[in-house]
Amino acid sequence: MQIPENSALLLVDVQDSKNPPEIYKSDDQRKSRDFYHENVKKVTEYFREKGNVPIIHVIELHRDDLVDFGRELDGSENIHCLEKDSFFWEPTAPIDGEYVIQKRRYSAFFGTDLEILLRGLQTEHLFICGGMTDICVHYTAVEAHQMDYHIHVVREACGTHSSVEDAEAVFDSINYFQSNSVISVRDLD
Repeated sequence: MQIPENSALLLVDVQDSKNPPEIYKSDDQRKSRDFYHENVKKVTEYFREKGNVPIIHVIELHRDDLVDFGRELDGSENIHCLEKDSFFWEPTAPIDGEYVIQKRRYSAFFGTDLEILLRGLQTEHLFICGGMTDICVHYTAVEAHQMDYHIHVVREACGTHSSVEDAEAVFDSINYFQSNSVISVRDLD
């Protein structure tokens, strides 16, 4: 795949925690997370080697006093991504020249300056990967689509603790918005 001009790579919540949720402690979840992380690493290295595509790291951080969680804790989510516990996953952590956006909600656009940054960079195409496929990646991709960005979601570089069926439904939904917008790591030249 030829990377179009005016592209950017958006790494959504590729992060770790001193206190990971219980869901990540099972062997199956660790294997799944390792697979997704290795693919995020491949994608990040690919774009870093290109050298001409801005890389934007999005990290979900909540205040330690929990004041900014809002309705998020009404569902299945537990307290997570606290400022005191969360940090970028080391193999893809930001390096000099890359951008960082902190978010408090699922979408990387909601209540952040991501749109201002993308406009300043004259971005038209967003390559998106990270976690969670069916939550933060999905909400970010939907909002990017509604803002008229061309989206390219890298399937194997998205991870979730939800079922395979849930993740596939999200990829189907994203492809419904924009045909052929879900790509593979293998599609990158």
